Formats: sequence, C-alpha cells, structure tokens
Amino acid sequence: MKKLMLLFVGLMVAVAGFYFFSRPTPATMLVYDERVTLYKSMSCGCCGAYASWLQRQVSDVDIVNMDDVIGIKEKYGIPANMRSCHTTVFGNYVVEGHIPIEAIKKLLEERPDIKGIAMPGMPSGSPGMPGGKQGQFVIYALKKDGSTEVFMRM
Repeated sequence: MKKLMLLFVGLMVAVAGFYFFSRPTPATMLVYDERVTLYKSMSCGCCGAYASWLQRQVSDVDIVNMDDVIGIKEKYGIPANMRSCHTTVFGNYVVEGHIPIEAIKKLLEERPDIKGIAMPGMPSGSPGMPGGKQGQFVIYALKKDGSTEVFMRM
C-alpha cells in the first residue's frame, strides 16, 4: 500500500512539474495590444486544442465558435490551397492554421506588407495536433495580390 501511495505521489509531482515548467511564463508570452480573435468550428477537437494552446501563448484571445468557418476564410481572402481548420486574426494580419508561436512572433515583429501567414492542412506535431513532427513546417506568406510564397521553414 505504501509503495502504491509513493508511486501515486511521485506521479502527481512529475505531472505538476511538467505543467509548471512547460507552460509559458509572462516573460515568454506574446503580449499583443491589438485584438486577437480565433475563429473555429464548434465541433473540431484540434481547433479546441489549438485554442487552449494559443491562450497559453498570447496575453488575450477572443474565441469565436462557428458552425461554418468558410465565410471567415473567404472574408480574409485565404486561398483554398492554403486553408486549415481555424483562422486567427491579429489586428490586420490573418494567421491560418496550426502555426507555431515563433512564426507568429516573426510576423508581428517584422510587420511585412502581406495579408498574413498560413500553414495549410493539419500537420502532425504542430500546435494543437497530436503526434510527432514529420519533417519541416512550411509557413507561407499570403500576399495582398492573392499569391503566396514561403515565409519561413521550421
């Protein structure tokens, strides 16, 4: 009985330590003064996981659950081949898909003259997606003329 109790306590300490040390600190969180809104499907599990992840990365995020997200993608001019399951708006920039925080930070620090960035599909190991990372993440710039080009590789 004592061994089982010690094993349980040890497991709880390990889980608490993992949670404490893996979550962003105020110093590493993205503090962004403009409105951040995540548009996601109400029924999508990975969108919910991404929303939880994003709320741990960014100081303030509004979550908008929708029955159909296609209208948002059309509103922001996201080409069909660049779409993913959810869309986040950072001020005047659109961020499409399961994009890592490093790419979002680069976008907001460099402020390029583009509509936003996209990582099409739902790549394994990306924020909000299960599994291990399978190769490089390719994040595309969504240019104002409707074309795309590689923004960065991770």
